[in-house]
Parts: sequence; structure tokens; C-alpha cells
Amino acid sequence: MEADEAIKLAQVRKRIAAADADLSGSTFEDVSLTGASFQDVNLSGATIRDANLSGWMVQNVVFSGLRISNADLRGASIVESLTKGMTIDGIAVADMMAAYRASKTKAE
Repeated sequence: MEADEAIKLAQVRKRIAAADADLSGSTFEDVSLTGASFQDVNLSGATIRDANLSGWMVQNVVFSGLRISNADLRGASIVESLTKGMTIDGIAVADMMAAYRASKTKAE
């Protein structure tokens, strides 16, 4: 599939249905993707800045190498996920969980 010149959209309200497409290198600035759905999508190397991601549900994804900074994580939760090698402010999550579980055992 050959990369063509960019399709430029400005000041429009349209829905885009893309399937079996390569949109690599696309840029979105001051764009609303409210209610958009992404399935079987490769977003490796993508950058998201100054975004409202409230209400997101992310399932069956690979976040290896993900870096989150200057984020409001109030109310966020991570469940049923692999956290090996994950850190928060440089502290291994596995160590935090072990310390938490040990303190809960001592309190009982």
C-alpha cells in the first residue's frame, strides 16, 4: 500500500470509518474523537498530549514501554493485569504490593 498525500480536514463534522487501512503518520490536532472505537489497532509509537481520556476503557492491550507523566489518575484502576517491571515514581509496583499485603497480614 503506497502512502499518498495527506487528506486534510478542517472545520468539519464527519465520521470516518476506516478498515484494513494504514493511517501511519497521521496527525490530529484540536479534534474531537468522542465515542470513537478502536479495535485491532496498532498505536505503537503514538503520542497523546493535552488530552481528555476520562471514561476510557482499555482491554486486552500491550502497554510495554508506556510512560505516563503529569497525569490526573484519580479514580483510575488497574485490574487483572501483568505488572512485572512496572514502576510508579521509580518504585516497583511488585514491591509496593508486597509491602501492602505484608502490612495487611500484620494488622489482622
